[in-house]
This record gives sequence, C-alpha cells and structure tokens, in this order.
Amino acid sequence: MNREVIEAQVRAVLPLDGSFAVFLGNSEKTFVIYVDESVGTAISMFMRGVSKDRPLTHDLLGSVLLAFGAKVERVIINHVEGSVFHARMILSAANELHQKKLIELDARPSDSIAMAVQQGAPLFVARKVWDSVEDVTETLAQIEKRGLEEAAAAEEEETSEEEEDEDLEEIDPDDLDLEALEGLTLDEDEDDEEEDGYNDGYTGSDDDDEGEEWKKS
Repeated sequence: MNREVIEAQVRAVLPLDGSFAVFLGNSEKTFVIYVDESVGTAISMFMRGVSKDRPLTHDLLGSVLLAFGAKVERVIINHVEGSVFHARMILSAANELHQKKLIELDARPSDSIAMAVQQGAPLFVARKVWDSVEDVTETLAQIEKRGLEEAAAAEEEETSEEEEDEDLEEIDPDDLDLEALEGLTLDEDEDDEEEDGYNDGYTGSDDDDEGEEWKKS
C-alpha cells in the first residue's frame, strides 16, 4: 500500500438520537463519521460478534459474495465534501481457473465499514481525507472514561444491593428475642389503652363551664 492512504480501525460505535457515531482512526488520529441507525446497529453487532436469528442486509451480501467465491479485499474512504464521505469497496474473486480478479465499487462509507468489519477486511483512509478531518481523539477518550466511571458506579451499586439482600437472608428467626418483642407489643397496647381511657373520661366540661359563666354574666 502506497503513502496516499492511511490504515485505520473502527475504534468505537456510539448510538445517538436516530443515528450512530462511528469513530475511525489509529494511534495518531481519530475522526468520526455519522451513519444511519440501521447500519450503525449492524456495525456494532459485527464488532461484538452478536449472533442473529435471521440474516440482515449485510449478512446477506456477505453470503452472496461467498457463494460466488468473492470477498471484500479492502475498503478505502477516498473523498469528503463537508460532512459527506465517499468510499470505494474493492472486491476480489477467483474464477474456475483460480485466476484472481479485483473489482472496485462505489459505496457508502457506512456500508463499506460494515462489510469490512464483518469480513475482517482492512480499512484505509485517503491521505487528503485524513489531513482534512478534525481529530477527536481527546473527545473519544473522555467519552470512554465517562462510560467506565458510570459502569463502575453501577457495578458498585449492584454489589451493595446484593450485600443488603444477603444480610437480610442471613437473619435467623431463632436469633430473635421473641419475649422482648412481645413485651414491646404489650407496652404499646397499654399506652393505647391509657390514651383511649383519657379520651373516654374527657367530657369537655371546661367548655361547658365557660358557657355557664357567660350566661350568668
């Protein structure tokens, strides 16, 4: 591979509101491409090795290539206009005589990235594109750090809840002082009875007396 292209890897795929951010780069630089939700989901699933009940679009395309003895040789993101990227997908196929043939196709970067990840094909970025895009390495590092902190906090909270549940399960009813509990119950009942007795004995005579005095005056 000549000096006009830079090899890159998919460093992260993050869901957004109705789309996905795909971070591409290497140790030198990272930039981001925004793709639609369906392709972003496919890329994420390929990266995580998630199995599917039925083949999706990129699975089907991979199966068609395999059926014809073809594969994705490499992908090149070769052009950018504003925020719109262009890519080329290079396919290789062998005929009955085992002669290798290369086919270059115009393709969306999102589909190209999905196919490259699915088939383990290398991904390259044209030098002119590489030099023109913004470096978001620091932004990605902050996102990853925040994600790790949130995951650690969630794990710690889950561990605390599990320990509380274990403490509750470890209470043995035989260890409880039932006589003391019964004594507490009796005391409360006695207090209630005293309070009820006070209320029953109260007739509101003070108010009546005040009323009589008012009449006498």
